[in-house]
Amino acid sequence: MAKDQLIKPIRVITVDDHEILRGGIKFSLLAFDDIELVGEARNGKEAIHLCAELQPDVVLMDLMMPQMNGVQTTRVIKNNYPEIQVLVLTSFVETEILQEVMEAGAIGYLLKGASIDELADAVRCAAAGFCKVASEALVALFQQPQSLSQPVYKLTKRQEEVLALLSLGLTNEAIAQKLKISPSTIRHHVTQILNKLGVENRTEAATKAVRVRCF
Repeated sequence: MAKDQLIKPIRVITVDDHEILRGGIKFSLLAFDDIELVGEARNGKEAIHLCAELQPDVVLMDLMMPQMNGVQTTRVIKNNYPEIQVLVLTSFVETEILQEVMEAGAIGYLLKGASIDELADAVRCAAAGFCKVASEALVALFQQPQSLSQPVYKLTKRQEEVLALLSLGLTNEAIAQKLKISPSTIRHHVTQILNKLGVENRTEAATKAVRVRCF
């Protein structure tokens, strides 16, 4: 019994008003033994009903839907079922919507053009409570012109670079290689970033970097 519990699949529902896209996701997830699609919703209201009925681990959430959009639906799900993780799956790289849905409680943001392996990896990350955001979305967010108001968290230029790469899931060693500086220096920057953001670990830093623009 203990062994069965260890390999219990991640329970997923999809929320998308396009039947063909839901079918494609369903077919893709069949390739993975550790992920089980337990329900499909055509809109936000159906998604909320399925969350109550099925208690999934992860919800794959589209953004543009009739009746209730993905941001509104995410907010309701997280308010009522905080243990359920919402992973956005969309065609759009829109920084304002990205920030809105992350502030609503989404754990990640993936594009529909992602490979099936990327999708599965993002589902696993979401189920484990780790933030996963498409690199295209992060680039768009970090390149967005700063507003007239000053950022709450004042990071140095190098710390911004480290935070961006950290948010992509890179290790200290990989970040060091990209920036051509030593891993020990990267560790120092990560410590400073965590202190400035008031978070305890890299996952919280990555999530905060998206939910509250830190620079």
